[in-house]
Amino acid sequence: MVQIGYTMMGEQRGPRELVTDLVRAEEAGFDFSVASDHSFPWLDEQGHSPYVWSVLGAAAQATDRIPLMTYVTCPTMRYHPAVVAQKAATVQLLSQGRFRLGLGSGENLNEHIATAAWPPADVRQAMLVEAVEIIRELFAGGYVNHRGRHFQVESARLWDVPDRPPPIGIAVSGPQSCRIAGELADLVIAVEPERELVEAFDRHGGAGKPRVGQLPVCHDRDRDAAVARAHAEFRWFGGGWKVNSELPGPASFAAASRFVRPEDVAAAIPCGDDVETFVDAVRPYVEAGFTEVALVQVGGQSQRPFLDWAETALLPALREL
Repeated sequence: MVQIGYTMMGEQRGPRELVTDLVRAEEAGFDFSVASDHSFPWLDEQGHSPYVWSVLGAAAQATDRIPLMTYVTCPTMRYHPAVVAQKAATVQLLSQGRFRLGLGSGENLNEHIATAAWPPADVRQAMLVEAVEIIRELFAGGYVNHRGRHFQVESARLWDVPDRPPPIGIAVSGPQSCRIAGELADLVIAVEPERELVEAFDRHGGAGKPRVGQLPVCHDRDRDAAVARAHAEFRWFGGGWKVNSELPGPASFAAASRFVRPEDVAAAIPCGDDVETFVDAVRPYVEAGFTEVALVQVGGQSQRPFLDWAETALLPALREL
């Protein structure tokens, strides 16, 4: 049975609201949660971007059961990998073993604040590999020295190390990232239900490991209102990873999506309150071999109506998948 998760999407909610939403998601019966790690929203209309590691610390204390996860953190430019290791170990301790560290090669949208130039994809992937090696070594305890092509680490050590280090997930979008994830990760992360990604992950050592996907949805009793909200705040989504990782700011995403129509968004994102429409949107992930799917309820207004509806109607239907 596929596990269904809830997304704390920091681009559209403030820090206190994110934690309050997660408490309700846990009560509603979601199996796990993920949280975005951004310095900018995708579009100005979303209007938020709190520091996710503070949110995760608060969430670890406010909840009892629901697993936590970054979806995803880039451990190469905005954050040094040694700092990511310390943050992840601390959240794992605070949550008493409920944390997974989702990593990726980053987006220009977020990483540009700490780098003068945005490297090409193959360089970003090489940096990610080196970063994962550093993080795993620090999780093992003891002092770490590393003199690599991209990172220097001098006598680093984590003084508070969990008995069970956080499992590491790696986001994939093509053959190179699937190979890296298969060789280095404990789970794979993707935002599209492509069987080819899962199969490539398996070929490189990922067989039997969790596969986590993500799906935006827009619940509202008024379907027209849901479509309008999804268009206003999520029209950037259809650009695809290769585009979305390159654009430098919300103004660029607004320009790139200016010709996207509401009906285009409605064709890609389930909108309204018809349960079967939402189930049909999740089904391709299950058929592609994903074991977990995190839902993103689009919109910065209260998430409570969606969470109430998910508890009584959506989650029971998704359990049948």
